[in-house]
This record gives sequence, C-alpha cells and structure tokens, in this order.
Amino acid sequence: MAIETVLAATRFIPVLTIERSEDAVPLCETLLAAGLPVLEVTLRTASALAAVEAAAKALPEAIVGVGTVLDTGDFARARDAGARFAVSPGLNMDLVEAASQAGMDYLPGIQTSSEAMAAYRQGMRSLKFFPAKAAGGAYGLKQLAPLYPGLRFCPTGGITFEDAPDFLAETNVACIGGGLATPAGLVADRNWAAIADLARRAAAL
Repeated sequence: MAIETVLAATRFIPVLTIERSEDAVPLCETLLAAGLPVLEVTLRTASALAAVEAAAKALPEAIVGVGTVLDTGDFARARDAGARFAVSPGLNMDLVEAASQAGMDYLPGIQTSSEAMAAYRQGMRSLKFFPAKAAGGAYGLKQLAPLYPGLRFCPTGGITFEDAPDFLAETNVACIGGGLATPAGLVADRNWAAIADLARRAAAL
C-alpha cells in the first residue's frame, strides 16, 4: 500500500501515545468503529511496538502505522510488529533509505520550503507538515501550494476541531492528524465511550 493510498483512506489520522499495551486493542477498535481506519501509534513509549502488534493482529481491517520514527532500525522493528506505514517528525535521507530497504510506506515531516524542495527532488510527493501551527498553519500550506503543485501534505501539531476545517480546505492537504479524538486523560481512564464520541466528530470532518 503506497503512502498516498494510506492518506486517501481518511480525512483524519489519530496520533496515539499508548502507555499500556493492553489498551491498544480497545482503543483502536473504538476508533475504527467510529470511522477512523488509519491509526498512527507513536514510538514514544516502551509499549508502542507491543501495542502495534496487538492492534494489527486483532484488527486486520485497520491500517496501523507508527509515528515518531527517529532511527533507521525503527522501520524493520515496526514492520515486523505489523505496522503498514511509518511517520517521522522531520526529513532525513538516511531514514528515507531505511524505509525503502524495509519496504515500509513512509511519510517524513517537513516544516520549511527548503525541506519541501529537498523531499520533492528525492521523488517524494506526500509529506507530513509539522508542527503545523508553528510552521504557519493553513496559511503556510497555502503559500507552498503554487511552488510545489505535486506535493500533498498531512499537517499535524496543534490542530483543533475549530481550525481543522481551515486545513482540510487547502488544496494540497490530503488529510490531517493529531490527538483530537484521544486526549491523554481519556485514554488513561479507558473512557472508550467519550473517545468514541470525539472519534465520530473527527471522522465527520
């Protein structure tokens, strides 16, 4: 599955930081049932890969990937755990090569025009725009559009329900991502009902 296909499958990608691997299946099941089929589990916790493996096995219809990829070895580890795509907060050509070697669909992050041009010249056409608010928000994306008509972005970082429509209205935005549907407090409390409500709202964006 190409990364473009992953991004086209949804308008919102939940970014999940899972502290307890046993929360992975009920959390991801809740999000999937609410209409969010693409799920990004960040590699920020010791439980992350176990969470990916559990969710990928229990929910084969979901598209489970990993985020916060910082090291070249993360791709093979994530692939072996069942991840179908990977996302990093920045752009580094060593990671681009490692993703290719692991056969992993990859979404690197950029913040500036120079980084966008570097990615474009390497043949990449889908990028994460992060941190979206700090990088100029929807206005920043609008400025990049005429310069790089072939690029499509998934902005994340500080996006709220209130300004999500502004991002999604931009012609170069494929989808957005973030923690809108999964506040840390609700995940810690295992409040799946409240998360389901937020997830349905996010799926309707």
